Amino acid sequence: MPKMKTHKGTKKRFRLTANGKVKHRRAGTSHLAFRISSKRRRNLRGTGVLAQPMEKNITIALNGYSY
Repeated sequence: MPKMKTHKGTKKRFRLTANGKVKHRRAGTSHLAFRISSKRRRNLRGTGVLAQPMEKNITIALNGYSY
């Protein structure tokens, strides 16, 4: 049987925590941020945790690798 491959696009965007949660970078911070209020930009800093219904799909796509 062929091996299950890691989805490279998912690998670049998501990371698994020790408890199995999925961390990601928040959208809307890379460019054109001057249009967004300072409060919104400040709240978008750092990483976010993915919603639970999507965790299973990301974990399957990562195939057990967090980095």
